[in-house]
This record gives sequence, C-alpha cells and structure tokens, in this order.
Amino acid sequence: MTPKINNMKKTTPRKKQPKPTPKPKQNRNKEREQERLERAIRFSQKNREERKAKGEDEPEKKGSNRERKHAYYQEKVKPKKTRERSKPPTKKWKPVKPEEALFTSDTVRLNKYLAHCGVAARRKADEIIEQGLVQVNGKVVTEMGYRLTPKDKVTYKGKVILPVRHVYILLNKPKDYITSVSDERNRKTVMDLIAKATNERVYPVGRLDRNTTGLLLLTNDGDLALALSHPSKEVEKVYEVELDRGLAREDFEKIRKGLELEDGPAPVDEIAYPDKGNMRIVGVALHIGRNRIVRRIFEHLGYKVERLDRTVYAGLTKKDLPRSRWRHLSSREIMMLKNHAKG
Repeated sequence: MTPKINNMKKTTPRKKQPKPTPKPKQNRNKEREQERLERAIRFSQKNREERKAKGEDEPEKKGSNRERKHAYYQEKVKPKKTRERSKPPTKKWKPVKPEEALFTSDTVRLNKYLAHCGVAARRKADEIIEQGLVQVNGKVVTEMGYRLTPKDKVTYKGKVILPVRHVYILLNKPKDYITSVSDERNRKTVMDLIAKATNERVYPVGRLDRNTTGLLLLTNDGDLALALSHPSKEVEKVYEVELDRGLAREDFEKIRKGLELEDGPAPVDEIAYPDKGNMRIVGVALHIGRNRIVRRIFEHLGYKVERLDRTVYAGLTKKDLPRSRWRHLSSREIMMLKNHAKG
C-alpha cells in the first residue's frame, strides 16, 4: 500500500510582536502642553478673524491670562440661587432673681424664707424663730407660720439676710477629711476641698466618717437637704466594702436577711460579691442612714472594715469624678433629686 501523503503545509508559529515601548512621562507631558498651546492659538486666531469680519477693534487686554480666563467663565456660569431661610426670633434669657423665684405668691412663710437664705432647714428655722433671733422690719417675730411680703426686711442676729441662689455640689470625698463646716481641732474638712466651687454658704447633706470615702452632696437648699436626710424618703446608698478576710456564705445570708443590732434592725436592700474571686470585697445597697451603720453591720459579725467607699447616692454616681474632685450638678440631676425628695 502506498503511504498517505500529507499535503498540508507546515506552518511556522507566529512570532509575538514586541509591545511598543511607552513614551517617557516627561515626553507625554510636553506633548500635552504643546497641544494645549496650539488649541489656544487656534482659538485666539478664530476670535481675531471674527472681530475683523464684524469690523470691531482689538480689545484692550487687562490682567493676566489666568485672570481673563476666570472672568470669561464667570460670565458664562450663572450663580445658583440660594433660598434665604427665615431665622426664628431669639429670645433673650434673663436670670431670675432668687427673691422673685421665692415669692411666687403674695406672701411666703418666714421659715421657708430663712431656708432659702441659707440660714438653716425649715425645721431648724422654726427653732431659730422661737428663740427670738429673727426680726422683721425691726420687730422680733416668734410666731410660727408668720408670712412675709416682698417689701419686708428680715434680719438674723443683727444682719440683713436675702435669698441666695441654690448651689448643688457633688464631691468624691477622700480619707482623713471631716464631714462638717468647721472643726474645733483645726482638722481638714470637706469645705477645704470645695473652697473654689462657690461663694455661697453650703453645707453637707448627711455625714461620712473620716475614713470613709465616696460621694457627698453639699448644698444651700435647706428643704432638699432635710428631705434627703429624712428616713421616710428612703434614699438609696450603695457602698463598696473591703474586709480584713473573706465574707463567709452563712454571714452573707445573715446580712441579706437582716441583722438585729443594739439600736434596732438593720435591713439591707441588696448585698453581692462584685468579684466572685475576691470574697473580701462586698457591695451593699441600703436606705437606712444611722450612724456608722455599714461598719457596725460587719463588726457585729466579727469582721473589720479596712476600706469603705460610697459609690452611689440618691441616683448620683462617681462617673467622671476622681477622688478629691467636685462638680456642680446638672439641671436633670437636680430635678431627679427634687422628685426623689417629693416622693
């Protein structure tokens, strides 16, 4: 058999054509600049020919090319119309004088007036009136429930007194400070820490032991101070307690159910271990405010309190308030305290 002859031509593979080498960047920039100049020349020549056909003179050139170009496009582009919005009329805020805020009616009770002047709380003010230390228009007044008018002049211990603006200061009390306005033995008091806070005469609401740290409220609002201190308002206080040893589970249950101390029962609202790995630190929430009540609860069971810190008082917390620092309460916090005092 004759072998089959392959009539197909042998094809050689095509050689890949080399890619054109890109032009250097500098050359490309020069070409673009040349094209831009040529367009500008053509544009100017066209304008010149049009002006000659119309018989117009050559305009006088003013400014640089950049300025003329900017002016040309400014004429073409129309500015966007902006809608003028009418602004609401602004009301000028005027501070209310303390006496205007006090005399909401025609008259006001004398003990309330004394409380607003920062002399004392209403209950204490009644005792001051009964002692004959208050004069109205030069006459001693001892009548309970005596009512004043805005024109009356009130003096206390020979000095004219006027209502003051209420100030509310929250302090994170450190150790070794006495919770009082002054001290006979010249020890450090909490008033030294808030010396620059206000020029008004304020006083602490409640007390904290010398070695107890945490939140302390100071104000010249006598009514609020009395309400927050009264047991019927049941102001909640939360303490963090560090003991000399871990609190046993059976003692934990005794405190939770309520202990009987020498001056009566000591109920707590809540007790917990903030850190379950450390049984020495205990959190206690309660509303009773007897003297040294938290320390006496644990001492009754044979524990020694090494550190006591009040972290919450009437809904106020230590957030953004380092030790030994103070701040003025916000209007929302003041309203919260007053609502709590009414309840």
